[in-house]
Amino acid sequence: MCHEAAQSIGVCYGRVADNLPSAEEVIGLFKANGIERMRIYDPDLPTIQALRGSNIELSVGVPNQVIQSFATNAAAATEWVQNNIQTYANDVKFRYIIVGNEIMHHDEAAQFVAPAMQNIYNALESANLESQIKVSTAIQLGLLITSYPPSSGAFGTASTAYMTPILSFLVKNEAPLLANLYTYFSYIGDPKHISLDYALFTSPGTVVKDGQYEYQNIFDASLDSLYAALEKVGAPNLEVVISESGWPSDGGIGATVDNANTYYGNLVKHVKNGTPRRPNQPLETYLFAMFDEDKKGPAETERHFGLFYPTKQPKYQILTNIVHDHVFGSSSSLTRGGMFPSFLFFLIIFIFL
Repeated sequence: MCHEAAQSIGVCYGRVADNLPSAEEVIGLFKANGIERMRIYDPDLPTIQALRGSNIELSVGVPNQVIQSFATNAAAATEWVQNNIQTYANDVKFRYIIVGNEIMHHDEAAQFVAPAMQNIYNALESANLESQIKVSTAIQLGLLITSYPPSSGAFGTASTAYMTPILSFLVKNEAPLLANLYTYFSYIGDPKHISLDYALFTSPGTVVKDGQYEYQNIFDASLDSLYAALEKVGAPNLEVVISESGWPSDGGIGATVDNANTYYGNLVKHVKNGTPRRPNQPLETYLFAMFDEDKKGPAETERHFGLFYPTKQPKYQILTNIVHDHVFGSSSSLTRGGMFPSFLFFLIIFIFL
């Protein structure tokens, strides 16, 4: 068993809903299903407190709307770190502080991301936590001006100006860049040229040939276009973490339980292998999301990305025909009570064999 690969999957815990279980119940669900990494989008104290004493690694978001204040007021950044991180650092395993989510180069907050990251880092350093907790930001691949073929991946002039200080910070502090990657949106955005199979990892053969690289899925092609862009701006070895990836089960074209089940199962299996451009490099990946969120929108699909329903029932339960007794033994707590959804079952099977 490769320990690093086995630990590479986390789940995003969004709370844009009015019908979710309590924080204690959510942490219990993470534990019951063997999920050892969590991403939250703001420092929700009930969640952080419920994680005390657990082995679940936590990534905490700095919301977009407060980034400017942290960039221009170091004391505000320090207070935030003291109240939300330092206070709990002895009992909670913090992994990342994620300064902003999907901020684009033309957004008002863009100019403040890098200085806010620096001020957060300085506050961690003052608390002697800078080596334990990495500071980064989560981008979307819309920052690339070109992405096809993957080797032509590049940031535009404006996005390069936005990303350069961020990348310099990450390289200097040996922190990864986080990226949200959804093949679903690529598929529905251009179904004429992007097949469902190419988006679901089910293409039987090569779909895109790019020099020495061959692609059977758009996940690899998209990520390799980001790698190519990073090479062009002087960050060729920067690690990338997939901070969100998922598939909706309802509400739009191709949004079905079967397709989502296929996507999550194949994604979990696939990310232990790296990409054509960076083979044999397991990808730390966060599945989006733990629950359906009834207050998301405006697209109906936004409400149907949950791996679980708000009732805590798993959405994906097609477990059979995989011989798990060989791995776990028949009395494994992971499969007792029908609480173990198929995507996580696939995760363990594919990684442990």
